[in-house]
This record gives sequence, C-alpha cells and structure tokens, in this order.
Amino acid sequence: MKRERLGSRLGFILLSAGCAIGIGNVWKFPYMTGQYGGAAFVLFYILFLIILGLPIMTMEFAVGRASQRSPVRAYHALEKPGQKWHIHGYLCLAGNYLLMMFYTSVAGWMLHYFVLTASGAFAGKDAAGVGAMFGEMLADPLVTGGWMVLVVVLGFLINSFGLQSGLERITKVMMLALLGVMVLLAVNSFTLPGAGEGLSFYLMPNLERMLEVGVGTTIVGAMNQAFFTLSLGIGAMAIFGSYIGKDRALLGEAVNVAVLDTFVAIVSGLIIFPACFTFGVEAGSGPNLIFITLPNVFNHMMLGRFWGSLFFIFMTFASFSTILAVFENIISCCMDLTGASRRKVAVVNIALMILLSLPCVLGYNLWAGFQPFGEGSAVLDLEDFLVSNLWLPLGSLVYLLFCTSRYGWGWRNFKEEANTGRGIKVREGMRIYVSYLLPLIVIAIFLIGINDKFKLLDTLRSLFG
Repeated sequence: MKRERLGSRLGFILLSAGCAIGIGNVWKFPYMTGQYGGAAFVLFYILFLIILGLPIMTMEFAVGRASQRSPVRAYHALEKPGQKWHIHGYLCLAGNYLLMMFYTSVAGWMLHYFVLTASGAFAGKDAAGVGAMFGEMLADPLVTGGWMVLVVVLGFLINSFGLQSGLERITKVMMLALLGVMVLLAVNSFTLPGAGEGLSFYLMPNLERMLEVGVGTTIVGAMNQAFFTLSLGIGAMAIFGSYIGKDRALLGEAVNVAVLDTFVAIVSGLIIFPACFTFGVEAGSGPNLIFITLPNVFNHMMLGRFWGSLFFIFMTFASFSTILAVFENIISCCMDLTGASRRKVAVVNIALMILLSLPCVLGYNLWAGFQPFGEGSAVLDLEDFLVSNLWLPLGSLVYLLFCTSRYGWGWRNFKEEANTGRGIKVREGMRIYVSYLLPLIVIAIFLIGINDKFKLLDTLRSLFG
C-alpha cells in the first residue's frame, strides 16, 4: 500500500505542534512560571526544551521518515535481524490508547463548558455556584459520557476522510483559529485594570520568589515541563515524520514545533494572569483554574460571556488538535498491523475507544470509590500517571538508545537521516551529550516522577534514618 503524504510543510508543522499543544500548556505552564520566579523559570524551561526536547523529537521524526511506517512497524524496518526493538512499537500503540482513555473526557469537558458559557449558564452565580457546576458535571455520567462519545466519533470521522482531506485540512483551520483566538484573548487581557501587576508577576525575573521555592525545585520543574510538553516517547511525532519528504533537515523542523508549543504556553499566561490579578483570584494550578476560577472571572468581566466562550473554544481546539493527531497514530498503526482500510479501522476504533474511555467517565461517579492514589484521586489520575510517568520517559529512553547505540539503528544512520534536506543540522559534537548524558537525564526525570508520586525517598529515610 502506497504511503500517504501530507500536502504541505505547514501542515506537517501545525499537525506536530497540534499534537504537542494541549491543556497542560494552559493550566500548568503559567502557574509554574508565576510560582517559580517568572522569567527566570521561562529561561530554564527554554534551556531544557533545547537540550531535552529537541534531540528526542528529532529522533522520533527520523525514525518515522526513515522507516516510512507507523510506530508499531517502524522498528521492523530499521532494526537488525534478530533484534527486539520492535517490542517498543507495540508499547507506543498501547501508550496512544492509554493517553486517549482520559484525554477524550477532558476534551468533552471543554466542549461542555463552551456550551455553558455561551448559553449564559454561569450568569449570576458566585464562586461557590460556579464550583458546584463542575462537580455536577463530573457526577453525571450521561453528560460527561455523552461529550466523550461526541469527541471520539468526531475525531475518528475526520481522520477517516484521509490524511490530507481529513486530518491536515481540519487541523490547519483549527490551529490557525487557535492562534488567532489566543491573540484576541491576550489583547483583551492587556486592557484589564490589573494587567500591569499580573504581567509583572508573570514575566519579570523574581529571584527572591525562586529562592523561596528553591533553585533545585525550579530547575526540576522547568525540566519536567519542557520534557512532558512535547508528548515524546509514544511515537506521536514519529508518525508525522513518516508522512513527509526529504527536503528539510529534521532538527530545524523540531525547532519550529517547539517554538509554536512555547508560544501557546507563554501567551496562555498573558491571557490568565492579568484577568486573575484584576479580579483578585488565585491563579491556581490544575482543573480548578480552568473550570472554577476562570468562569468566575468571566462572570465579572465586561462582555464576559463572549470572552469566556472564546476561551473555551481555544481550549477545545488545544485539546482536540492533540486528539486528532493521536487518533491518526492509532489508525496508521492499526492499518499497518491489519492491512484494513482507513475507514474500516476508524469505525472499529470508534467502538473500542468509547469502551476504553468509559472508566475515566465513571471514575467520578459510579466508580468514585476507586481511588488509586488515596482520597480525592480517580481513574484519570491513574491513567495520567501511567502515561506521564512511565510511557513517556521510558519510551523516550528507548528512542534515544535506538538512535545512538551500535546495538540499535546507530548514530551514523540517525544523523544521516536527520540531516537530509535544508535547514539546521545535527552536529557530530552533539554525539557524546546525546548518547551518554541525555539518557541519564531522562532516567532522572523518570525517577523524580516516581518519587513525587510515591514519596520513595521519604520512605527510605524513615527506614534507614
């Protein structure tokens, strides 16, 4: 079967960026920037994006382009006879399913909140009333389940029309609209009374605040955010590498994707902080910021229903661009494995994805008694932990070792593929860092994530202290 191709370089960049850009850019990055010293944190974040994210993204692109296959078959084309690297291909497919098992629900929440905001459902409610609506939504499996089903059906339906006619066409429109809406929201935030104070808190380097949190904590936070923001390690970028030609060097393309991802993260803060400082609310992290704090802010803002509706359109586009990209990965993998047509694979996966997404939906109501990480946790927290703390770092480590080790594809083959075409090249001087130091950093990120969740160091200190 002839490999499909993307229609343009812009399509490739927007699809890859759309996969990287997600809800974490909006509710996590601005909060961390504000808490960890403003521009000082941003500088650490950009540094780690360069030394962590770009090399691994380039490797995923290279594996995809050289193999001309989906992640589940890419290693088969590149590994030496008798090697077992291809096992990771099946884990990539599993990781994509696992990510979508909760991401489809969160995208549904965004759509639901767009409808609530546009219809004026928040009008006249105080902070407690707005907060109660979030709880009511989660407690109703028909509401959250209905939106999840709509997201799944729409996502696979769009992808079923083909790479260029479906995915690329819709993603181009959606991503350009997302960037336009962001600029509109940011301009509006600049006109608010608290804009100066909010932007100062967000963007001015504040060494005192960074020292208060701890320099080490700030560095680890920036490292984690830079690593996880690009969704590396499950073949989400490799798939788009398999759809492009050889006219551009891959490191330069990785830079373009990272720049777009960082732009969205930084502009999200430009939208959120002026609004929070104007209305005297805490720019807290996590779902509360999006689903409780900001609806309350829009409630008190002039033309708040309009700006709130625009904000949730932006959030829907941010989450849905990731869903479309990952659904494409799933479809491509299933086509490679079964030989079935794109449309047949899409139909089967609609049913499968709905079934797999139900635990996340039910985790807040019928299955609320299942709390995997203690009181207040839910099925979503378990699924997110598995993807973020296991699949992404360990998968990135596999790509790293495969592309640098003589027991894998090897540095020479990787470098030749990455440097084919015009643009920024991978230098030979990078080899020692990428082959020996970068894997240790990824292992450190994995261990830090496991420790943060289970407090292993505290346990060891109590045992041996």
